[in-house]
Amino acid sequence: MEAGPKLDPEREQAILGATLDLLAECGYEALRLDAVASRAKASKATLYRHWPGKAELVVDAISCYEQADLTDEVNTGSLRGDVLATLTAMRDLMSGEMGQLIAGLVAPLQKDPELARAVQTSMLEDKQQVTRRILDRAIARGEVPADTDPAIFPEVAPGIMFMRIFLNAEPVDDAFLVHLTDDILIPLMARSR
Repeated sequence: MEAGPKLDPEREQAILGATLDLLAECGYEALRLDAVASRAKASKATLYRHWPGKAELVVDAISCYEQADLTDEVNTGSLRGDVLATLTAMRDLMSGEMGQLIAGLVAPLQKDPELARAVQTSMLEDKQQVTRRILDRAIARGEVPADTDPAIFPEVAPGIMFMRIFLNAEPVDDAFLVHLTDDILIPLMARSR
């Protein structure tokens, strides 16, 4: 995503940290690059050399500071174990401070095509690849049919967890994750198309 020469890691962390701080303070729509530059003690030119716009900067800031890296390889040896491990990481992310920032992007995503495109490209596609690898291993082990729909997990799991955490304000404890895995996700994935 960077357009210019590699940014010094310390400078990059200052800019991304300032972005998150300001995002938490004023929200996405009111976030201005000159305010980020000022807070990070950087020039606006530095920001524009490395990020084409506000959307890409915000996505990079959130991606770099995720408390749980959902793009890490999960391989427990079983589909159930992989699903539970992935759901646990999702819960930890969504229930924490970063989850609040991500939730704050929901309305702007509907209004800002540039932000929606950046989120889709930078954050969602990587996580879909992880899901695909989990499913491929489960197919190879004979746990699910070869024609299992790879979209089931990324379409169903985040939606259920988002509703439960942000709209219903209900806990997502280990018992709920087991229910989501055993009673909803695996039965859906085990069906042939």
